[in-house]
Amino acid sequence: MKTEVLMAIRKAEEEYQKEIDGAKAEKDRRIAAATLEADSLVMKARSGAEETKKKRFDEVRKEAARRREEILREGEGKAALLRDQSGKNLDGAVRLLMKRFEAEVYAQD
Repeated sequence: MKTEVLMAIRKAEEEYQKEIDGAKAEKDRRIAAATLEADSLVMKARSGAEETKKKRFDEVRKEAARRREEILREGEGKAALLRDQSGKNLDGAVRLLMKRFEAEVYAQD
């Protein structure tokens, strides 16, 4: 009877050890699966962040190009206005210069 009890205990220990080994193996599989899933999520997040960054840079570049064109148009308009005004002032300046020159010439006589 003592032998039977010891055999039953040994058999129970072996079964428990198999269950423990199975549980450890399951734990290792779950950890590996979770690690793989986490790595995949990190890669997706990085990819998404990179795409978002590229889109934002493109938006900023387009906005900068649009603003540059706007500034150039404004500058060209102002330059044209200044050219027109300077042309108008040129006639007056020439008349004034001629009057002063004539006054100097006549003043010397």
